[in-house]
Amino acid sequence: MTDTPPVSVLDVVPVWSGSTATRALRDSVQLAVEVERLGCTRYWVAEHHNTPCLATATPPVLVGALLAATSTLRVGSGGVLLPNHPPLVVAEQFGTLAALYPGRVDLGVGRAPGTDAATARALRRAPDGADQFPTELAELIDHFGPAPRPRQITAVAAAESEVPVWILGSSPGSARLAGSLGLPYAFAHQINPTLTATALQLYRKSFRPSAHLADPHAILSAVVVVGENDEHAERLIAPYLLGQIGHRTVGRLDPFPNAAQAQQHSYTDAERAFVAERITSQIVGGPETVRERVQRLHAETGANELMALTILPELEDRVRSYALLADAVRASIAV
Repeated sequence: MTDTPPVSVLDVVPVWSGSTATRALRDSVQLAVEVERLGCTRYWVAEHHNTPCLATATPPVLVGALLAATSTLRVGSGGVLLPNHPPLVVAEQFGTLAALYPGRVDLGVGRAPGTDAATARALRRAPDGADQFPTELAELIDHFGPAPRPRQITAVAAAESEVPVWILGSSPGSARLAGSLGLPYAFAHQINPTLTATALQLYRKSFRPSAHLADPHAILSAVVVVGENDEHAERLIAPYLLGQIGHRTVGRLDPFPNAAQAQQHSYTDAERAFVAERITSQIVGGPETVRERVQRLHAETGANELMALTILPELEDRVRSYALLADAVRASIAV
């Protein structure tokens, strides 16, 4: 029997050319219903602002809608970008969610802006917000659960709740911080795949047991697209990768191109190289290829969970990809 991590979902609520943010948000609610049926463990949503290709500006609002549409799935943020928000407000939001949906809420937090400099200023993000992250993280955590002494300020529902707080990151620094605080950690392989094994090793090496967690627990998030075979998977992911090329070339985060636009595009050699690198560094292919890559990545990193980011234009293709992934993981366990 092969030790293979359980499967969860990371959703950035992608918006496609010819579609709308409204449809993307409604598709995400339906996707959560479908992946719960498939037996997925968690469903996390990211935070982005002033990003026309991603409709994830308000994680707490979307988390509430996803919780209401499902019954067993753990739902959370992947993540709330803490320097954009007062810790008290975040605690009140997620404490309220936990009161309404006990035992089903996760709070993942990160230090990145999730936007451009002008929008960060509009969010009232302090210029040194990232530097203040450890202090604000401690303040956030302190709002949850019973306090050893009376609090001067109480996030009322949060004080009655135990919401797991996860540190999100894509660097060794975030791994070291999560380990030193004895918190669960989620590493963004889709952002920095060359540092995944190093960061997770450092997390485990730095880990100190805490009241929150006795042993290290790490999620690895990655771009995952599973097709009927390798060629089909590469066709499915083409619109997303073409969108990434456009974002890097033009400098605007416009909606992702649709499948027809991807089919009509004439790729340069540099663009082909970019596509090939992304397919190789992430988890893209038919069921057998994906099964092998999941096993290899798990062996290299020791991650406890795999969180799949599947960005495809059509909802039915996303659902099918997650179904094939779940089957591939089950096949690994049966070996």
